[in-house]
Amino acid sequence: MYEYHIEGGIPIKGTVKASGNKNAALPCIAACLLTDQPVTLRNLPEIEDMQVMLEIYTALGGTVENIGPNDYRLHMPETPANTIPVDLSRKIRASILFAGPLLARAGKAVLPPPGGDVIGRRRLDTHFLALTELGARVDVDGQFTFTANKLKGQDIFLDEASVTATENAVMAAVLAEGTTSITNAASEPHVQDLCRMLNAMGASISGIGSNILTIEGKTSLSGTDFRIGPDYMEIGSFIGLAAVTRGSITITDIEPRDMRPLRVAFGKLGITWTITGNTLTVPVQQALQVNCDLGGMIPKIDDSPWPGFPPDLTSIMTVIATQVEGTVLVHEKMFESRMFFVDKLIAMGARITLCDPHRAVVSGPSVLQGSDLVSPDVRAGMAMVIAAMCARGESVIRNVYQIERGYENLTARLQSLGARIIRTSKTC
Repeated sequence: MYEYHIEGGIPIKGTVKASGNKNAALPCIAACLLTDQPVTLRNLPEIEDMQVMLEIYTALGGTVENIGPNDYRLHMPETPANTIPVDLSRKIRASILFAGPLLARAGKAVLPPPGGDVIGRRRLDTHFLALTELGARVDVDGQFTFTANKLKGQDIFLDEASVTATENAVMAAVLAEGTTSITNAASEPHVQDLCRMLNAMGASISGIGSNILTIEGKTSLSGTDFRIGPDYMEIGSFIGLAAVTRGSITITDIEPRDMRPLRVAFGKLGITWTITGNTLTVPVQQALQVNCDLGGMIPKIDDSPWPGFPPDLTSIMTVIATQVEGTVLVHEKMFESRMFFVDKLIAMGARITLCDPHRAVVSGPSVLQGSDLVSPDVRAGMAMVIAAMCARGESVIRNVYQIERGYENLTARLQSLGARIIRTSKTC
């Protein structure tokens, strides 16, 4: 077990390259099951979750070759095994993403309950709805067993715009017989990445980027060479870190169109940036002033399906708001436990009123004091890193495994920006 020791109050400055999108990498790894030909994935983030997905792929009978920094070649020449090992499934929520590809390629998928962040109820019903519509049978008895003699295209309406359920449905439908239409589909950049990769493998998916996807089933798919897009959640985290430490940062290899929903929300807190080509620069001069709604009303930062503001950044925005002059309401709609980490921020000196499990009123600026913290999940953990870096004194963050599941080589990259952060083994 490791922990971070962080000395706060140091402005960051420098340049970092955006990592590959974790939430695109994971389904793209699962999609490699859909062909018996080699697939090369580039720009995979070197994080714990990615490694677990590769371990699952290997356990199902595939081979994985690291061919360069962040680049891997995957190959599943024979029909994959149909059962995911319990120990690997428990490590990661994304293990559920193997259900669709295994059904399509092997006709059966046995998945122990997936693990991942503990941030409230994370229902799987939409996965079951989509896959049963395509012809799968589902048995739930301590584990999930999906079976199908033949998948057939259908007109599917998802009961929620679930990212992973959309991805599972798409991966099953590309090898189903006939045409599938998915309405109320998720359209996040990582869903778009998966669809583009599948099309590069010979699939026929239209409507990419919208909430209606149409898939013409194929009898087989080929290999491909595909590059994962940048992680806009990581980019948003670095933007917030630069702003609250009164520093500056340049982030390369971004996708400008992914930044539009973030620009709106960050703008409510007086934070701006410039984009030239695929490079984003956060200047040191930031207003850090809440921009009220018309009539002087308190503004709201709330999440919603893409192209709304991403839920994974609400924890980050909560910390940023503690350093901005004015009052803002942060409304996290999806997970009823994600906002509970704010009690740690309050103990550090933040002025936050937790209205209910989903809403927090934040008034700033507040002087935060270094503290002893425990990371509950990936995004709240990164929010704690940001809080520690703008606080007075030293903070210790434990359970950093949760943070490193989603942020590549974090300590070294922060050190390159001038942060005083050390990763050490946990002391007894």
